[in-house]
Amino acid sequence: MKDIKLTLAADGIEPGRVPKRKLNTGAQMPAVGMGTFGSDKYSGEQVAAAVIEAATLGYRHFDCASVYGNEALIGEALELVRRGGIPREELWVTSKVWNDSHGDGDVIRSCRQSLKDLRLEYLDLYLVHWPFPNFHPKGCSGDYHNPNAKPYIHEDYMRVWAQMEELVRLGLVRAIGTSNMSAAKMRLVLRDCEVLPAVNEMELHPHLQQPELFKYVVDNGIQPVGFCPLGSPSRPERDRTPDDTVDLEDPVIVKIAERLGVHPATVCLMWAVKRGEVAIPFAVKRVQLLSNLKAAVDNPLTPEDMQAIAGIDRGCRLIKGQVFLWREGLSWEDLWDEDGKIAQ
Repeated sequence: MKDIKLTLAADGIEPGRVPKRKLNTGAQMPAVGMGTFGSDKYSGEQVAAAVIEAATLGYRHFDCASVYGNEALIGEALELVRRGGIPREELWVTSKVWNDSHGDGDVIRSCRQSLKDLRLEYLDLYLVHWPFPNFHPKGCSGDYHNPNAKPYIHEDYMRVWAQMEELVRLGLVRAIGTSNMSAAKMRLVLRDCEVLPAVNEMELHPHLQQPELFKYVVDNGIQPVGFCPLGSPSRPERDRTPDDTVDLEDPVIVKIAERLGVHPATVCLMWAVKRGEVAIPFAVKRVQLLSNLKAAVDNPLTPEDMQAIAGIDRGCRLIKGQVFLWREGLSWEDLWDEDGKIAQ
């Protein structure tokens, strides 16, 4: 990529206008970021180009992960962004350790690889992607089963978390967090950790509001970060089931969108920001990137709108995680401890 001088697009959003969430570390995290999981439908080159486009529109927050397979290309884009005039301290970059790197020393090695790929000296935030060491091959079907899969074993997870804490002490990451956790698992982690998670990344959209878990993490000083904030219309085929509902077609969302003259996706993001979470929608098209960021700064949702949206929660989990199940006879619900007990 050739060096270019990056200037804010004429129709872009001044980054200072984007709301921030103050973490328990004292850091200020932009309330809307660009998700970069598009590897099932978009090439790494497309996602990297979108990162540059997003930066010219006012994005400063990018949510990455090693398993997405595009961090090296995103790293080239981020280097160009910095050389183009946006200083590192204005950027917020998150990455995540994948399930195949939970062994002793593996978390730190994985983080160093992400730093190398992303061409950064430190990460603003590093997450444990899933609380299981179970992983699946790229492009697997929804009924894939890893014969070496294991249930959540708290002692094993805390060995992973100890490595996350070491990353903070080494200065490789500024904050650490959890992802795809249940309240039952979070209680154990908070009981035993030395460094408190700064965030919990979780599926959040109007049809899956997770109010109990949301309140639990907030009450414990942990920032909720919501993935699939639009109901993930472009999620992989393996994550689609006949019972899935569509947030963007919900009559309440559609009615509010029509009144405001915006797309239903904008209403979903306005709700997320007004609720107090950090939203990380994925997009590569300029019009979508811009409208997503605008939703963070132009937010006319009323208390009545928020109350109406609170009433449409259907408990519809879209990223069910069934490929991580560890034995026959279990269903994806067992991954989420919906009865308050950790399944074994």
